[in-house]
Amino acid sequence: MRLLIAEDDAELGGRLRDRLARAGYAVDLAADGIDAHHLGATEPYDAVILDLGLPGRPGLSILRDWRAAGNRVPVLILTARDGWAQRVEGLQAGADDYLGKPFHPEELLARVQALLRRAAPAGAPVLEVGGWRLDEARQCLVSGQREQSLTATEFRLLRYFMRHPDQILSKTRLSEHVYEYDADRDSNVIEVYVRRLRALIGPERIETRRGQGYVFHGDPQCPGDRR
Repeated sequence: MRLLIAEDDAELGGRLRDRLARAGYAVDLAADGIDAHHLGATEPYDAVILDLGLPGRPGLSILRDWRAAGNRVPVLILTARDGWAQRVEGLQAGADDYLGKPFHPEELLARVQALLRRAAPAGAPVLEVGGWRLDEARQCLVSGQREQSLTATEFRLLRYFMRHPDQILSKTRLSEHVYEYDADRDSNVIEVYVRRLRALIGPERIETRRGQGYVFHGDPQCPGDRR
């Protein structure tokens, strides 16, 4: 899953990006309001961490524009202005949560995870497949006493599949949610990682839809083409 951090404090932004990346997220960082507005309006993020005091354009203005344009991405406001009036203003502008500085990175991580859970479709599946459970904290597959390690990209791809079962997911969509903005998004690389995941969880779990993409079956029933 892919996140945007809009934060002008380079040290804080870097620490947050590193912590969220260790938690298995693809993370982009914008240091001013102009870049933040553009990225949030043009890239398909799963959640945004938005500082209100950005240079170039304030966070509230950015958020209001996104919401007016129909962009419903979950947004966590991050700011030193933590009085009740500012909290109300941010929430009324369309924010989903609010965290005042200073804060502990683990609290921010927990709030982001809560945002993503609330944004998931009703009845979102437990992240289990073929007797394996996806351990998001350790980024591995677990079955009883057995543990299967995953690379960072395998973990992000499998988590996205598992959070969107029985949906046709194009290579482009998968790339957009697995890689950062400046990463090489060669869609052919997705095929390589799909083959690796099939070897781990069974070829019947990820169906190829020719000319469309892939469908993840937690409880596979459609034979399809799983080449």
